[in-house]
Amino acid sequence: MADQIPDLIAEERTGTGKGAARQARRNGYVPGIVFGGESDPLPINIRFNQLFKRLKAGRFKSTLFNLKIEGQDDVRVICRDVQRDVVKDLPTHLDLMRLRRTTKVNLFIPVEFLNEETAPGIKKGGVLTIVRPEVELVVTAGDIPEKIEVDLADVNIGDVITISSVTLPSGAKPTIDRDFVIANISAPSGLKSSENQEGDEGEGEETAAEE
Repeated sequence: MADQIPDLIAEERTGTGKGAARQARRNGYVPGIVFGGESDPLPINIRFNQLFKRLKAGRFKSTLFNLKIEGQDDVRVICRDVQRDVVKDLPTHLDLMRLRRTTKVNLFIPVEFLNEETAPGIKKGGVLTIVRPEVELVVTAGDIPEKIEVDLADVNIGDVITISSVTLPSGAKPTIDRDFVIANISAPSGLKSSENQEGDEGEGEETAAEE
């Protein structure tokens, strides 16, 4: 999954303290700190526009990033906190944590559906309804799965696919304890309309008989 981890580009911040942080904000940056691992904490600056775009995209705190700083080795990080202006609600500071290979993190992993073209339910006209295109899992930083695979080879109309019926990557587990739906194969709209019509006619006959 290394080639799919998004880059987060930052610059090392030479000054520390409130004065340097204020200057960074005036220059269009958001100050931050990188901590954890076996290295010392590193003050950084990230361009405001870049960070704001990432925040608007959502799930910033549950996304693994490849932190790139000129002159230093890339490192995997995850956000632990974003401080915001109390009035404007704009980011003013962020904390990034370096990850060891054994660190447990919560990440959203995309779901891929296999054998959709040969699934019995879909060949009969059923419709695949995807409830969760991605699932949040607890994984280790050194063994992050690229995707979760769901095999539709034996799935028929009316079948519901839950997380308990899916084989998860080794060492991964859902963040939600209960069983939950990932997708289902629903009947085609024409068949639904026909069934609803038959049901309405049956009710009419019963009413007539009662009268």
